[in-house]
Amino acid sequence: METFNIHDAKAQLSKLVVRARAGEEIILVRAGKPVARIVAYVPMRAPRKPGALKGKIRIGKDFFAPLPNELLAAYEGAATTKRKPDPR
Repeated sequence: METFNIHDAKAQLSKLVVRARAGEEIILVRAGKPVARIVAYVPMRAPRKPGALKGKIRIGKDFFAPLPNELLAAYEGAATTKRKPDPR
């Protein structure tokens, strides 16, 4: 972080912008007191819109049904059973 007085910053603005774009923070001072800073611009993300996927995602009726015993045992750390090969 480097400081520049406003008069010097006016004369070197394009160079200061290049430095800020590279990630450096430049502080502008007037009479020895900080008044502004030059930093790289980071565009804001668009705000999320609730319900944007409405009608595009479906949750099965059995979503909250208990897990099958084999799968539940695997989650609980029980010995694994031999699996059938995936036919894909």
